[in-house]
Amino acid sequence: MRARRFLIFLAILLLSGLCACSKPLTVEQQIIATIRDMEMKIEEGQRLSFMEYIAEDFSGQDGAMNREQVRVMVIFQLNRHQRLHAQLFPIHVSAAGDDRATASFRALVTGGPNWIPESGQVFDFVTHWRFVDGDWILQSANWTPVALDDALQEVL
Repeated sequence: MRARRFLIFLAILLLSGLCACSKPLTVEQQIIATIRDMEMKIEEGQRLSFMEYIAEDFSGQDGAMNREQVRVMVIFQLNRHQRLHAQLFPIHVSAAGDDRATASFRALVTGGPNWIPESGQVFDFVTHWRFVDGDWILQSANWTPVALDDALQEVL
């Protein structure tokens, strides 16, 4: 009987310890996880799931692109290429309070049939996020193409 009580007590103690050790994700970790999830969704061709991360009042390219235009661009790219892939380089996040953040990163985006890309481009992204109802939503984004020679020069 004592052994059973001790085991129950030990189990409760261990579970309490595990719960206490798990810290909530930082804003940086949450944003990076969201970006990685968006990357996965687009690579799997899940445009509707991808678009759930885009704010209704999204503004891209300094106001030249809205959410609907992003949706059309995504459909066009998914129809044009059998396979899309993005290789993201370090993502740098700056939090602005608990509900706003900026993330910048470089991405190599490729598309083509099956395993061999037929086209690709390197872009620098600057993205702005807001926290809404427990989720980080992409508020705005700007991206600029980077010449492949410049991208390679920075790596070498």
